[in-house]
Amino acid sequence: MAHSNELNQQSKWRVYLPAAVSFILLSAGLVLDHLLPYTFYNDYVRLAWYIVAYLPVGLPVLKESAELIGAKDFFNEFSLMSIATLGAFAIGEYPEGVAVMLFYSVGELFQASAVNKAKRNIKSLLDIRPDFATVLRDGKYLTVSPEEVRVGEKIQVKPGERIPLDGVLHLSQSSFNTSALTGESKPRRIREGEDVLAGMINLDNAIELHVTKLYSDSSLAKILDMVQHASARKAKTELLIRRFARIYTPLVFFLALSLTLLPYFIVSDYVFADWLYRALVFLVISCPCALVISVPLGYFGGIGAASKNGILFKGANFLDLMTHVNTVVMDKTGTLTHGVFKVQHVSAVNNDTKQLTAMAAAIESFSNHPIAKAITSYAGEKDPQFAAHNVMEVPGYGLQGELNGMILLAGNAKLLKKYDIAYDPIVDEIVDTIVLIAYNDQYMGYITIADEEKEDAAQAIREMKKFGIQNTIMLSGDKSAITEKLAQKLGVTAAYGDLLPEEKVRHLEELKANTANCIAFVGDGINDAPSLALSDVGIAMGGMGSDAAIEVADVVIQTDQPSKISTAISIAKYTKSIVIQNIIFAISIKLIILLLGAFGYASMWGAVFADVGVALLAILNSVRVLSKRF
Repeated sequence: MAHSNELNQQSKWRVYLPAAVSFILLSAGLVLDHLLPYTFYNDYVRLAWYIVAYLPVGLPVLKESAELIGAKDFFNEFSLMSIATLGAFAIGEYPEGVAVMLFYSVGELFQASAVNKAKRNIKSLLDIRPDFATVLRDGKYLTVSPEEVRVGEKIQVKPGERIPLDGVLHLSQSSFNTSALTGESKPRRIREGEDVLAGMINLDNAIELHVTKLYSDSSLAKILDMVQHASARKAKTELLIRRFARIYTPLVFFLALSLTLLPYFIVSDYVFADWLYRALVFLVISCPCALVISVPLGYFGGIGAASKNGILFKGANFLDLMTHVNTVVMDKTGTLTHGVFKVQHVSAVNNDTKQLTAMAAAIESFSNHPIAKAITSYAGEKDPQFAAHNVMEVPGYGLQGELNGMILLAGNAKLLKKYDIAYDPIVDEIVDTIVLIAYNDQYMGYITIADEEKEDAAQAIREMKKFGIQNTIMLSGDKSAITEKLAQKLGVTAAYGDLLPEEKVRHLEELKANTANCIAFVGDGINDAPSLALSDVGIAMGGMGSDAAIEVADVVIQTDQPSKISTAISIAKYTKSIVIQNIIFAISIKLIILLLGAFGYASMWGAVFADVGVALLAILNSVRVLSKRF
């Protein structure tokens, strides 16, 4: 049961038509068997009728069987079905022969439908990534698909839009959110002639860039290719079933042959037709369709369910591996945090935090630094009463300017010490990035800024622990004090800061030295790629993640939500349970009816149930994962 094809929307009727015709003719034949007199509806007419009913569903299988035999593959499910159904015709069991092939085809349609549903779910993931480019042609900007843009063409990207293709910046400059590429939360200023990469987000100005790579070389095309080939990477259980079928199929051929011929030497009232019928029943029952199809379909259903939840598994083998993960190692910036600075706290000496924020925003509005942008964004619309003048940067310290003729300072503690301005000693104990404000030689207060954790970060750690993952580790290039503070807040088991990419790899190697550890690493930037490759399961944050991280990773979380890690584990465990259910169900039912068939207690209709019925039930069980809510 493996020759199922994708159901194209425009040609669905052509796919369903053969089964529909065969079903109508079979049903009509069964009615005619009981209603019409033999003189009119004799054996020849009856045989012709059932041959016509058989051909729409039987010909494709017979053709596939012939091609495989021509390729010296004699023992396969197509040969089994062909011999069993043709044998049924040979001994006059025409309806059974048609029914076996008809239900076989219906099973394929179920399988094709299930596979297509899973593929649609997977491909729908890609809709959240950039799907258009604004290209300059004949003096006009046109919105086109990225596939249509050629190398050397000029495209425009507005503020807030993600760069759809790699290129070089032209006649402009802007700030870009590059956290997906570098792991750093600070936006990067890129000027004319410098490279801009797909995945960066333009923050400031409308920009133009010359395209340097085709769409086919972009992360989008690579991910789509990964989706289309995800099912090629088999799980261990799936590979085991395939190997089992290669041994099992020729074995049942010879057992069926023995069941036909051996009784001649043992049974006194031997009737060839009776034992041939039993052998044919045995062949139909023994067809490994339910196992060969339902097991990979179970995994494919899991891949589809994951995609529906914004998670891309690049192969069934990673679904299997995910069920064994007991250690999760995570990057901080962009994985557990948003990767952007935000104001956390405002403390004013005179308790007027609104005034302090307005004063800070007045001077910080002259800077493009991400800390300055965080403060001006927090302050909102500029207050005309607070208009700073003669603002200048004091390198390594902060900003100095004038407000109403008085000196206004905004910077670190070193800036206030430079001007001999006393400040609250508590400032030195604060872990977050801090901006101190002084006006007219008086300390006014401070503003703390930090890279804010994602809303579901703490939930992610809690849920992982529910799945028995007690070992959660955070590795970050950020300073240790900030990393440890976040780890303590989220409930992470251990945290290490001030790490270079190679130092993250060293930590992973130490963990892998313990063979009991099955490690998942979660990251989003180019700097995380070595760790993603080294781990047992590499998980990339794909919504904002770098091309390198997405390509190296085994699992991609398109929504950038860390809580999806536990969702991925849940889907993997549920999928594995369905696969095991299918294996136990298929083998147990087949063994029972095989024994009944060998002793003559099961008919061809029982064989149809044991083969196609079990396959259909296993397929329906497999697609349950697609409708389950995780």
